Order: sequence, then structure tokens, then C-alpha cells
Amino acid sequence: MKKNKLLSLLLVFLLFLSGCAGQEKEAKGPELLTSPYKKTEFMMGTVVTIKIYDEGKEAVLESVFDRIKYLAAHITVNENEEKSEIDEINRQAGVEPVKVSKDIYELIEAGEAYSIDTKGSFDITIGPLTNLWRIGFPDARKPEQAEIDAILPLIDYGQVELNKKEQTVFLKKQGMQLDLGSIAKGFIADEVVEVLKENDVTTAIIDLGGNIYVLGNNPSGREWTVGIQDPLSTRGATIGKISEANKSIVTSGIYERYLEVGGKTYHHLLNPDDGYPYMNDIAGVSIVSEKSIDGDGLSTSLFSKGIQGGLEFIEQYEDTEAIFISTDNKVYVTSGLKDNFELTNDEFEMAE
Repeated sequence: MKKNKLLSLLLVFLLFLSGCAGQEKEAKGPELLTSPYKKTEFMMGTVVTIKIYDEGKEAVLESVFDRIKYLAAHITVNENEEKSEIDEINRQAGVEPVKVSKDIYELIEAGEAYSIDTKGSFDITIGPLTNLWRIGFPDARKPEQAEIDAILPLIDYGQVELNKKEQTVFLKKQGMQLDLGSIAKGFIADEVVEVLKENDVTTAIIDLGGNIYVLGNNPSGREWTVGIQDPLSTRGATIGKISEANKSIVTSGIYERYLEVGGKTYHHLLNPDDGYPYMNDIAGVSIVSEKSIDGDGLSTSLFSKGIQGGLEFIEQYEDTEAIFISTDNKVYVTSGLKDNFELTNDEFEMAE
């Protein structure tokens, strides 16, 4: 009897040890690599790089790039024979509604919401204007004033009719064009995050040509250090850094794409009201947010407001912060970044 009792106690003890070992193993989490699995491709007019640090998850890179290619093909306005869903919507402007995929409908719906929030300073129907200037393409040019005046009436997000039940999109005026380039990368970055999570990836870096998303902490267990782009230099030059995890960092700036005519520089961030690039005290703005599409939408929108107006506007968004760089090399940060942002470039100074 005593022997059976002793065996029972021993079994309970062994089960307890086994449970503790399992908890310890679970607490350790996945094995992380110091040198990640990495893939880089030139897509959507930019360099796309994905890094995965979870051991054994290299195959997920293929799933990620398959998703990027699929979405880019359906979103991008193409000039070749292979037309996207956005091309078809534009082609049927003023004619009839176009049924679209769930992905494209959600993207357009998000774009409409930003158009409403910003009262049109961000406008998803800016296509006729971007197509007129063509900044960033070999045939870019400064349009004549008469050309600009002719297409401004076509830029009106209020003339986009969305039918959620039928999943259709209709541009009410002939000649209208959607241009979702300003939020497409953010939308795609968020979809990449979903693919990674569905495949149990815990630690990764997504870089869609300046749309950065840091998933999890870095392999050392600390938050990632992310450099903030210098808007007056080429991509890769930074003015400072922040520490983040599970966050998107998106930068828009006058350095990205521009056109020089008669000694004057015209950048690619166009004002739907007057048809010309925004000209104010902002050289660049970086948005830190939970979703990359929010960073895309807001970084473009804030150019319409100037630094002080932008600082006030961004405070209404929860869990969203911003770093503004002025044309005279001053740096402004929102309240949530005051103890996080570190200036590292002595050519810039923190604003009072």
C-alpha cells in the first residue's frame, strides 16, 4: 500500500516537472535568427525587401511575395495591355458601375474615408491630375494652366459611388480617374503582416520602398531601432531614430519624386484644389501608426496643412504619432514621441 502511494506521489512529481518544462519551453517562444531569411525584388516602382527572423519560416517569403504581386496587379494603373481593376473602373467612368474584388473594394473604401476626413486635401480621384504632370515618369512635364483648369472639375471624391452589397464602384463623371498610389503600398504592407501572422511568423521587417513595418521585437528581445528619413536627401539618409515594435513607419517627402522646370522644383504631392504641388513649410513627414495604410493616408494628407496645422490634425488619431521636418531643417514631433525620438543629424535641430 505504501509502495503504491509512493509510486503515485512520484508520478505526480514527474508530471509537475514535465509541466514546468513545457511552460519554460513555451515561455522561450520561437527560435530567432540573427541573420534573417531575406528576399528583395523591384516591384511597384520601388525596392521591396522582406526579412523573416523565425527559424524554419523561409518558405513564407514566397507566400508573401505572391500576395504582393497579386495585389499590385489589381491596384496599379497599367499602361500595357494587362489592365487592373482600377483601370477598368476608370475606363467605365460615367458609363456604369464596376464589380471589384473584396481587396480592391476595401482599399477604395479606405481611400474614400481619408478623402472625407481631410475634406478633399487627400482625394482618391486625383488621377487626372497625376496623369497630367506624370512626375516620376520619363515623360513628366509642367502642364499649361488651361490643361489644369480643364481637369480640376473631375477631381471630386463625392462623385464616387460605392455599393457595399453589390461590391461595385462607379465614377459618376466621364473622364474621372482613381489614383490609389498614395495608399496602395500601405494597404499591401498591412496584407503582408496578415500573411506573416497566419504563418506564425513573430519577428520580421517589411520594407515596401519606405513603408516600413516592424513585426515583434528584434532577436535580442528589444524594440527595433528605426531611422527617420531625411526628406532633403536620397533614400537611406536619416535625421534621427525611434524605437518601435509592431508598428508602421511611413515617410512622405519632397525628395522622392520631383520635376525641375526653369530652375524651379515641383514635387509629386499635388494639391487637388489648384492643381500644383503643395508649397508650405513641410519638407517631409513620418507617421508612426498601427496600420501602414493609415500612415500612407495621413502622411500625404498632412502636406496640405503645414506643420502647425498638421500637428493639430494628427492629435485626433489615437495610437498615431508624427515627425515633421521643415524646409529650414527643424524637427517637430507629436507628444507621444517626445521621449522616443532621438536626433542624430547635426544639420537639423529640434524646434522649440
